[in-house]
Amino acid sequence: MADIVSMKQKQDTDALVVAQKYDGILRLSLNNPPANALSVALMEALLSNLEEARDDAETRVIIIASLAKVFSAGHDLKELQRHRSEDDRGRAFFDKTMRLCAKLMQTIVALSKPVIAEIDGIATAAGCQLVASCDLAICTDTSGFATPGVNIGLFCSTPMVALSRATHRKQAMEMLLTGETIDASTAKEFGIVNRIVPKEYLRQVVDKYAAVIASKSPLTVKIGKEAFYRQAEMSLEDAYDYTARVMVENMMARDAEEGISAFIDKRKPEWKGE
Repeated sequence: MADIVSMKQKQDTDALVVAQKYDGILRLSLNNPPANALSVALMEALLSNLEEARDDAETRVIIIASLAKVFSAGHDLKELQRHRSEDDRGRAFFDKTMRLCAKLMQTIVALSKPVIAEIDGIATAAGCQLVASCDLAICTDTSGFATPGVNIGLFCSTPMVALSRATHRKQAMEMLLTGETIDASTAKEFGIVNRIVPKEYLRQVVDKYAAVIASKSPLTVKIGKEAFYRQAEMSLEDAYDYTARVMVENMMARDAEEGISAFIDKRKPEWKGE
């Protein structure tokens, strides 16, 4: 693996999001210990990094990880409560927080580059939402997941959006209504994570997944990710009509021409991203 370098010197250990770039991979590590609460500042920092990566041709894959013992415990409840003393009892700040969170999650889905969640520890509430919003998720065998808002009188309605799209309805409702933590094996059964690995191999496995994806045509991956999420919301007939058109346009791309030729010629393709 190439030496790890930062994107624009962002690996400041005091930063809320520590960014490292290597081999076409951008690793964004949440750094708000002890619980990696998704404060407004952290969400803004993560969103800024994602938007920057969107326009960076060198970045092929993004990993969202954690430098704390917890992946993320969700919104910063102390930050939210501090605004209760305002004239509107915090309504404006609550609205800002939830809309920012919604923008962050939608940005991950809309991003043309795959995003992988690397989880070691607990991911709860909006932290679980973050995991469910990513394209892939790989966790350690000691990780846990929950949407415990119901326990404190605050139903996890926005996490529900991502969760209900990653799992079956009854599984999502089980988590939302009970607020109980599920283990890694159950999370994989539910569809929240793709793989479970021992702690000592987590980064190695995630980096391998990222490297494999980074080796593909960036244009093809962009086309595929967008089509995946768009067709998922369509009827069967509309989905086939849409994806047929997508495949025709994809076939017209130079990378598809090169990839097919390379396969026939039994050689490694040279991607141009066009």
